Amino acid sequence: MWTRRQMLLSSLLASPLLLWRRARGQDGDGDPAQAARPGRAGAFTPVVTLDGATLEPTIKNGVKEYHLVAEAFEQEFAPDMKVRCWGYNGRTPGPTIEAVEGDRVRILVTNRLPEHTTVHWHGI
Repeated sequence: MWTRRQMLLSSLLASPLLLWRRARGQDGDGDPAQAARPGRAGAFTPVVTLDGATLEPTIKNGVKEYHLVAEAFEQEFAPDMKVRCWGYNGRTPGPTIEAVEGDRVRILVTNRLPEHTTVHWHGI
């Protein structure tokens, strides 16, 4: 069984290794600038969402444009179990926005809630 001191020491020793590995980039060639270049992502595999809630963009001058509407709505989670929710585009969780490395995107957010709002972007 490990003591707290041994766990702390192991964590401290492992942290630089994890950071070094991450800094090398996902392609493993050791050049983060290469990994950030458009077109290096390879074949695109669409995200599979639980309920198929992927937001389709419109393309304007080569830019993928998405519209998110923050709003209150009623959602049925089970038979006869309706709940007043806040979400995006009439659903909770909100829709999935898909973009791949090198895509230019514009996301327009309309707030129809009675309060100020913000969006937490995962994966950007």
